[in-house]
Amino acid sequence: MGSICIAIALVIDGAHVCDHKQAMLINPRQDPAPSAHDRVYRGLRSRIMHGEIAPGQSLTLRGVGREFDVSMTPAREAVNRLVAEGALQMSSSGRVSTPELSNERIEELAVLRSLLEVELASRALPRAHLALIDRLQMINNTVSEMVVQQDAVGYIRTNLEFHRTLYLRAQAPAMLAMTETVWLQMGPTMRALYGRLRRKDPPQYHRLIIAALKAGDEPGLRLAVRSDVTQGLKMLAG
Repeated sequence: MGSICIAIALVIDGAHVCDHKQAMLINPRQDPAPSAHDRVYRGLRSRIMHGEIAPGQSLTLRGVGREFDVSMTPAREAVNRLVAEGALQMSSSGRVSTPELSNERIEELAVLRSLLEVELASRALPRAHLALIDRLQMINNTVSEMVVQQDAVGYIRTNLEFHRTLYLRAQAPAMLAMTETVWLQMGPTMRALYGRLRRKDPPQYHRLIIAALKAGDEPGLRLAVRSDVTQGLKMLAG
């Protein structure tokens, strides 16, 4: 597994995930008095990951500063940090925007999700107590509500919460940090996918994940997670 992790770390664009694993959490622990830079970074990062910003949308430092009521310096620091993580891209002219992913890039990220998330789920299985399973079921009920409401951003947010709640039980923070970097890079594109599909049925593989956890079925869990994290990306690339 060591060689796989090294290869994955090289693929993710400039993420430096192993050095910043605490910063890569979807809901980082709030400091008593977070700096202006941290506040902008966390807020903008959450918006990108959950698909609140469309693919290819331009951002300006002035606009970011106005949105978060900060000066240009913390806005610039937060944007540069997100560029380094692959959540934003900067052109040679200095234009900053969310990425528009090619089919090849989507396929690459799908492979990363499959490798990382299947391993995280497998490691979480021995620690999947009944309270965790009940929590996953509650989150999945909310996911289903978001589908019925056709709330793409709400769907992405609760879907990632479902996966992260399970993966935290793996107690593999570096691996989870890599996974969240992939989620971050995929956020705008996933929003475009769900907006196009207009799906009305909840994700079937979540039910299979929960059933496999209840049964202690590791092969079934690995298959359900792999199918869940790659299905939508395949439809998008197609």
